[in-house]
Amino acid sequence: MANPIGELLVREGLISTAQLAQALACQKQDSGRLGDVLVSLGFLTANQYSQFFQPVPQVPLKVANTGLNEAFLTDLLLKAAYLEAGTFSLQQISDTLSLPFSVVDELAELVTADQLAAIRSATGYGRASQVFELTKRGRERAEAALDTSRYVGAAPVPLQDYTRALARQCVRQVEVDDEWIRHSLKHMVIGKKMLNQLGPAFGSGRSIFFYGPPGTGKTSIAEILGRALPGHIYLPQAIEVSGQVIRLFDPAIHVGVTDETAEGHQLDLRMNLKHDPRWKKCRRPVVMVGGELTLDMLDLRYDAGSKFYEAPIHMKAGNGVFILDDFGRQQVEPRQLLNRWIIPLERGTDFPTLHTGLKFEVPFDQITVFCTNMRPADLVDEAFLRRIRHKIQVPYQTEDEFKEILRRVCGAQGIAYDAAAAEYLLDNYYRKAGRPLTGSHPRDLMEHVVDRARFMKRHPEFTTETVDLAAASYFVTM
Repeated sequence: MANPIGELLVREGLISTAQLAQALACQKQDSGRLGDVLVSLGFLTANQYSQFFQPVPQVPLKVANTGLNEAFLTDLLLKAAYLEAGTFSLQQISDTLSLPFSVVDELAELVTADQLAAIRSATGYGRASQVFELTKRGRERAEAALDTSRYVGAAPVPLQDYTRALARQCVRQVEVDDEWIRHSLKHMVIGKKMLNQLGPAFGSGRSIFFYGPPGTGKTSIAEILGRALPGHIYLPQAIEVSGQVIRLFDPAIHVGVTDETAEGHQLDLRMNLKHDPRWKKCRRPVVMVGGELTLDMLDLRYDAGSKFYEAPIHMKAGNGVFILDDFGRQQVEPRQLLNRWIIPLERGTDFPTLHTGLKFEVPFDQITVFCTNMRPADLVDEAFLRRIRHKIQVPYQTEDEFKEILRRVCGAQGIAYDAAAAEYLLDNYYRKAGRPLTGSHPRDLMEHVVDRARFMKRHPEFTTETVDLAAASYFVTM
């Protein structure tokens, strides 16, 4: 059976095909992790394995180390300077373009040699004290560059650097165990059977199909486990593809991890950066979309005014989790959405297309979670279900689970739990009414109790009287 992590190690030359085959045979017998098996066989050291799957982008000290050509970076510098009224300092450009000082210094030498800029003033003897000004020729070139693309910001990284990082930070190599599952979901009430399903599902790093009635916790489980994934990744702020810029980093999605750096700015080649500043150190992303999802959100978005791209929503979930909530309630047919995912799910690659018609390949590395409260047979066919690795039904709660949820909700709201009131609620509004026990109801009912108590300027209480008042406002009788 193919092993993507092992194949990646072979492709990068860390182990041979024969060594991978031997390690997989041992893994089949011992049921251990591939990394542990490779280390135990002496094919890799533990340090080699961990460093390979936690790559740190090296700081580029020269223009040639950035992977971008001089003309591209020169235009980026000129555009940044032009938008600052034509004057700039090296540190200012370093901050704007997220490039080390040494790279910006080299670029400044190039633009001054080409008479695109000149030194206007200096407050000291060092390069850091110099203020530059664009010449007429420099302004003209900046205007021409802005006509081509108005992107000004962190210098992008080449596509090949991004795809290599995606592969080496793959979510499938994240190691989770039973303790992680139980700890992550400790504040939720989940049966043992489902816990035993969730561990292998998230540990596989593959696709998951959650189905079941509304209000039973499908989306909450997916989001909580996604945000609890251990480790971090390095994410480029932007990507360069054939001279085009694709903005990838999204502060609304990507949560940064603070990296300690030296105090102040070191203005030489010994600059104490922990990694290439074009990359952001982040937690593994969790992206969730619902009924608002449309097919065009899964394509590169080109803005004709700014003339650069925004990465599609699922691409921003790379190395993390993409949750499609309320699947089946989008404005497009479910089968149309599924057809968009068939090849990425099956082959592990996606093919975005530039407005020029150029297609390029990127690894499709994410845990894709489909959540629905509709009948699976009404949404998907057997062929697609085969491509989804794990199918997990999330049923209504049992009476014991419902009471435990109710007890926890009361504790969180500072309300004394009353067993008699809980029994009254179950008997009158669930057993007699034939109403299923939905896990979200205790929270909603207690919020009604709290809302009424606040209005009456009283401390909220869980009694048969407050149950009746809350139920009257919450349940709908058709």
